[in-house]
Amino acid sequence: MIENFWVFVLAALLLNLTPGNDMLYVAARSTGQGMRAGIISALGIMVGCMVHIFLAMVGLSAIIAKSALAFEIIKFIGAGYLIFLGIKALATKKANLNIENENKKESLKKIFWQGVLTNVLNPKVALFFLAFLPQFINLNGTNTSWQILFLGSWFNVQGTLINIIVALLFGKIGSWLSNSSRFILLQQRITGIVLIGLGIKVALTSKQ
Repeated sequence: MIENFWVFVLAALLLNLTPGNDMLYVAARSTGQGMRAGIISALGIMVGCMVHIFLAMVGLSAIIAKSALAFEIIKFIGAGYLIFLGIKALATKKANLNIENENKKESLKKIFWQGVLTNVLNPKVALFFLAFLPQFINLNGTNTSWQILFLGSWFNVQGTLINIIVALLFGKIGSWLSNSSRFILLQQRITGIVLIGLGIKVALTSKQ
C-alpha cells in the first residue's frame, strides 16, 4: 500500500504544473512549430522520464534490500532537498518563460528524440526522483519495486498529459502565456509552499 497516496497525487500535480525545462521545451516547440511538434516533444520527454524511473526503481530497491536505515537516511536527505527546492521556488522572481520562437523547422522524429535526450541527460530529473519517490514508499508493504514503478509512472503520465495541454495552449496563445508574470509567479509560490510543507512533513514522520 502506498503511503499518503492522495498527498502524492496533489504534490505531483502541482510539481508538474510548475514551469521547468521539460515544459519550456514543449512550449518552445509548440510556439515555434505548432501543436503537433509540441505533442511529439511531450511524448519524447515521457520516454526519457521512464529511463529515470527505472533507474530509481533499481537503485532504491537495492538500497532497501541492504538497509532500511540507509533508506531512512535517503528520505531525510530527500526531505532537505525538497525544502531547498521549495525555498528556491519562493525566492525566484521570474517575470516570463523566455520562450524562443526559432524559425528553423525540425522533423518530428528529431523533435521526439531531442525530447528524450533533454530528459535523460538532465541529472536534476534523476536527483528529483531519488528525493521525491521515497517519501511515499511503504517499507512494510509488499514489493517496494512495484511501488516505485507505480508512483514514478503516475507522475510521468500526469506530467505528459499536462505537457500535451501546454502544447495545445502554446500553439494558440503561447506569446501571452510565456509573458504572463502573474501566471508564472503564482505557479512558483504554490509549488514552493507545497515542497516545503512536504519536506517538513517527511522530516517529522520518517522515524514513525
